[in-house]
Amino acid sequence: MSIVKQVILNADEEVRYPTPGEIRALQNFYKTGTERIRLAKVLAQNEKKIVERATQKFWKICPRTPSNSGNARKTEAAMRDIGWYIRLVSYCLLAGNEKPLEEIGLIGMKELYNSVGIPLENVRQYMLCVKAEVNAMLTPEDAAEVIPYFDLILQVISSPGAPYFQNNGRTDWQ
Repeated sequence: MSIVKQVILNADEEVRYPTPGEIRALQNFYKTGTERIRLAKVLAQNEKKIVERATQKFWKICPRTPSNSGNARKTEAAMRDIGWYIRLVSYCLLAGNEKPLEEIGLIGMKELYNSVGIPLENVRQYMLCVKAEVNAMLTPEDAAEVIPYFDLILQVISSPGAPYFQNNGRTDWQ
């Protein structure tokens, strides 16, 4: 949820006008809007390159994985999913907070990967490669705005859940 919507809902729920602090938060949100839009555009324009480079790095780290099994459908699905996370990060930039990622992208993520047999450690490694690619293409100032969203994805993937094993010898991915 955007800060604008949150301020309005909070004020309306309490039957009041927005507070001076809320007004300042809105002013800051609007002041940084051009910059957030620019960063979202950078991600959108470079998504394919980020995904391709991150995939190659990931396969060097984790060569035995469903996305590198020789099954084109699984490779395309993995690359599509990674692109989807980049798009969700751009939504967060536009919203000015992590709500789009939390509300759209992280709910059920671990359960989904577990249910289709993709080791979470592989997903974590893949996201680390994506984060490194994004970080390498941005200035330190821009990275400071973008990278925390990738860190949130990594935090959720890394939190305790069902046991999983990296490259546990499975060959039934094809």
